[in-house]
Amino acid sequence: MRDWITRTFCRLGAVATLCCLAPAAAFAICDVDYVAQPGDTLFSIAETHYGDRDRWTLLYAHNQSRLSGAAVLPGRRLFIPCAQEVAEADAPAVPPEQVELKLLTGDGYAPFTDRNLPGQGMVTELVNAALDVTPAPVSRSITWEDDWSRHLFPLLDSKEFDMGFPWVKPDCEAEQQAPACANFHFSDPVMSLPVMLFVRVGSDMRHDSDADVLGKTLCRPAGLFTHDLNRSDRRWLERGVVTLVRPQTAEDCFRMVLAGQVDAVAVDLFLGASTLVGAGLRDSVVPLEKALSEESLHVVISKHHWRGTTHLYRVNAGLEALRRSGRFEEIMSRHLELFWAQLQ
Repeated sequence: MRDWITRTFCRLGAVATLCCLAPAAAFAICDVDYVAQPGDTLFSIAETHYGDRDRWTLLYAHNQSRLSGAAVLPGRRLFIPCAQEVAEADAPAVPPEQVELKLLTGDGYAPFTDRNLPGQGMVTELVNAALDVTPAPVSRSITWEDDWSRHLFPLLDSKEFDMGFPWVKPDCEAEQQAPACANFHFSDPVMSLPVMLFVRVGSDMRHDSDADVLGKTLCRPAGLFTHDLNRSDRRWLERGVVTLVRPQTAEDCFRMVLAGQVDAVAVDLFLGASTLVGAGLRDSVVPLEKALSEESLHVVISKHHWRGTTHLYRVNAGLEALRRSGRFEEIMSRHLELFWAQLQ
């Protein structure tokens, strides 16, 4: 699985540099130069000098010409500014009643949204960065609601929040009346999400074409999308040619595939890889080489919002500006490096 994830990261356009060695010790002083040691990352250096790995942004801002993405090359000399500079540079908090744009997301969806990650996750940082460079940026706030089932309905549909992220977009051309398609605008894709079939090591299941999946029993946790299994060229669930089992968690699915209760687990690469590592199953279950589908993550905005199209333009223009500048790939690469390091 390890080699396959590396190749997939490359296909996504990010360099998954491994930064998982034990961080080297450093003197906890600032306004000095520091010579990077083997195993150092921006995160480990920030943890050592500031006691807060989220302060890596200060290191990055002062050392961009000396870095390779977020990687730190041994022997490279970095400047360590004093932490109070961060506090002085931080934008003052805007009272909730005064913000012009209210964003909604949820926790625990690493590496995309997670309050414990730098930038609060890859998609959170990308959305924030896009809104910073969009034409006529406005003040904003982010609310974290961990019950994802409440996001689309009622919170976003009622316009209690202006936009939410990240959401997989159904096939709205084929399913225009699907609730998400009928009620929400979807931004341009923020990133691609490969959905894989994970099988027990030694299983004879293969996936060279859709025909190999017919008659199989797949597992996907309750609450996750199913449109990829029922799209217009498949209709697997509608025709009853594939059985779908839906326990509460991804770990439940992996336990079921090990017990022979299902043929494969059908989840995205990131959820699958992190669950296998967390459950200690990475040597027992592996992904098949061919992706089951390629989905994409988006920002969503209610079609009933009186400024919905304006907000949609704002997000799309910001994402395009990030891509043109190269900053989009830098943010994505940095988060994928961290995700990969944590899997080690």
